[in-house]
Amino acid sequence: MRRLIPTGNAMRPVEFTDVPQPAPEPHEVLIRVEAFALNRGETFLLERAPSGLLPGKDVAGLVVQAAADGSGPGVGTRVVGHPTQGGWAEYATVPTHSVAVLPEGIDSVRASALPLAGITALRLLRTAGSLTGSRVLLTGASGGVGHYVTELAAAAGAELTVVTATPERGKRLAELGAGEVVHDVAEARGPFDVVLESTGGPQLPLAIGKVRRGGVVIWFGQASRTPATLDFFELLGGPERVTIQHFHYAGAPYGDDLATLVRLVEQGRLHPEIGRTADWTETADTLVDLRERRIRGKAVLTTGAHR
Repeated sequence: MRRLIPTGNAMRPVEFTDVPQPAPEPHEVLIRVEAFALNRGETFLLERAPSGLLPGKDVAGLVVQAAADGSGPGVGTRVVGHPTQGGWAEYATVPTHSVAVLPEGIDSVRASALPLAGITALRLLRTAGSLTGSRVLLTGASGGVGHYVTELAAAAGAELTVVTATPERGKRLAELGAGEVVHDVAEARGPFDVVLESTGGPQLPLAIGKVRRGGVVIWFGQASRTPATLDFFELLGGPERVTIQHFHYAGAPYGDDLATLVRLVEQGRLHPEIGRTADWTETADTLVDLRERRIRGKAVLTTGAHR
């Protein structure tokens, strides 16, 4: 079968290779991959790919071999999955605790856009707690996670301000429920009960300054790729007793969260924002465009087995 592997070349981050079809562990299903999604964090990982890296964590397709231990869906079932690695291939193995069955109304392109970004959004909002009536600031809002957080937080009753680079991207976020769109953290009109911060660098201390006394900053990314510097004495001039909480989404099992995301999409309550869909022969170029912020929302590649 064909698989995409890292090259170490920033302008052509991946290339095809022919490898044997993977053999699933007893608790895994073998999926014929119809579509997979890229994540911007993966573009950074590919720049210094560790030996043996098999990229790909967001897949959708058809089960062609059921788990030997009897768990999970049977052969012929369409699923979305979140494997530990190896999803950018014709076939991928996924633990049965990290797949969800797809209904007929959700195609593999939309489904593949759900796992990493969608699970991150769900778990981030659970960490934030009840947001009904809360004033919330979301930075880096025009990425895959940001679109999901915007729609889910607005539906939960949050008074949401989002930060995004351009008016065009802001328009879509407003359609998803953002109450106010700004293009710099400094423009946001605080104070906020909760700040969801994903850019790091100089934006983090600015965001902290927008929190109310006793408020919470949940730091879930560093998309700027610039470390943040906090000055204790500058913080004294801002809100008191602010909690800064580090957040990372990871932790299997993922199946229940995937099933929740699928149900929300099926009910019309969640809309994957896909900025590009292309054949997987265009993966290298798409990775570069995603890294350079030329794609809004998710990027999805299809393998030719797509339905």
